[in-house]
This record gives sequence, structure tokens and C-alpha cells, in this order.
Amino acid sequence: MRSPSCAVGNVGAMTDPTVSAALGDLRVRIDALDREFVRIVAERLAVCEEVAAVKERSGAAVIQPARVRDVVTSRRQMAIDAGVDPDFVEQLFRTLLAETHRIEVAGQRPDAAPDKVAAPDGLRSGLDTVATRIDHIVVAVDDLDAAVESFTGTFGFHREALAGGEVTGITALTAGGVTLVLVGPAASPAVATYLARHGGGIQHVAIEVLNAGYARACLADADASLLTNVVVDDDGHEQFFAARDAATGMQLGFISRTGHRVGVAAANVLALFDTLVAS
Repeated sequence: MRSPSCAVGNVGAMTDPTVSAALGDLRVRIDALDREFVRIVAERLAVCEEVAAVKERSGAAVIQPARVRDVVTSRRQMAIDAGVDPDFVEQLFRTLLAETHRIEVAGQRPDAAPDKVAAPDGLRSGLDTVATRIDHIVVAVDDLDAAVESFTGTFGFHREALAGGEVTGITALTAGGVTLVLVGPAASPAVATYLARHGGGIQHVAIEVLNAGYARACLADADASLLTNVVVDDDGHEQFFAARDAATGMQLGFISRTGHRVGVAAANVLALFDTLVAS
């Protein structure tokens, strides 16, 4: 990727020495807190290695669902008590739980990460600096009821409320931190047309980014084929879409959750199908 012309920020404010000094002091505090945060994470993982050793000696099961549920529930309450978004805290702890489970399965490691290094900024693309995770996946299905039954009855997903209210033909399902949005032909004529053209399957993968405008500028600078500009919905989500990739048949969406932490908006999903069918 070429050097992206996708800088953001108030350059004028940064030239003010008072502002620069204040930001510098705050960043020093953030750096110190981050060092302490990493130290605490390392200490927590070390305790988990001790837990793994005890389980191995006693023959106890590696994964204990009741304990996982207790950790997730109690940490959500801790977040509420501290005035922090509980969904965000749950996401953090699910990541920690996944790593502790991996440690318990893998056993002691001689080196924490022998093949991983902190790459210099110059070796990372613009998107690489702001992409955080897969936010959700939209799947077009010919038979919505059958698809919902399969994912809820067989795989254990549960229904999640859609932002802006429920819409016929669209169902959001979640399991832990994984969100699938199933869209059937009854949702709109555009969805029915899309299914007739392409059949069922993954319609797009939405990647959460820190800043949608920056991400789009970086992709545009790299000559990526982009379908839309950045659109901001009523809940403050910034979102844009790339065109369907000819090499893979995959379409990527990019979303920055800068507003309320709510579910996927049905209106946004349907608007994309309208755009795809019209293009």
C-alpha cells in the first residue's frame, strides 16, 4: 500500500504549545496506565497457568462453563458499578477467557511469543492501524425461518434486538461476541433480487475500525474499489462499503461505533442491498 494521504486531527491545535504540553502530560499518564494494565494482564495469565497446573494434577475439566458465566456476569456488574459500558468490558474479558483457555490447553510456554515482534509503523498499512475486529457478518438466506432454527436450535445462538426496531425478513443472532445478521427475501424486493442473482451465503463482512473516514481515505489512496462514501446513521455509527471483490466474491463493510453501542440497524442493511441491486 502506498503512503496514505489520510491524516486526521486538528493540526492547528497541535501547534499551540499549551495544548501540546497538556496532551503530552495526559499521554504520559496513559502510557503509565497501559504499562500497569499489561503488567496486571501478565499477572492474571500467570495465575491462570497455576490454575491449569492444578486442574492437570486433579483431572478437572479445562473448560468450566459455570465459572465462565460467573466471570462474564460479575464483570459486567463491575463495569456498571464503575460507569463503564458493560458490553465493552464483556468483550475484554471474553478475549482474556479465550487466552486463558488456550494456555490451559497448550500448557507452559518457554517463550510468550517467539515469532511476534512490535512492527514499526512503516510496515503497517493505514487500515492495519485502525481495524480492530469483525463487527458482524450479514448472510443472505432463501429460507429465513429454517436458517434461524438451525443457528438457534443447533448452534446455540440467540436472537438479538435490531437497532431501530424489528423488520420483517431480518434476524440478528448472537453467541458471546459473535453477531450474524440473517436476511431473507421478505425483507425487501432488493434482497429477493440479490438472492436470485447470487444465491444465499455471506453478503458482507463488517470490520470495526477506529475511524471510518481515515480507513476510507487509506483504501481510496490504495485504489480500492469503494461502493459508498462514509454514512452516519441515527445512532452515530460511521459506515462505508467496498465493492464486491472480483477475486474472492467477498464484500467488506467498515463501521466505526462512534455513537451509542447498539445492535445492527436493519435500515443500514437494507440500504446496502438497494445499492447493490441498483449498481
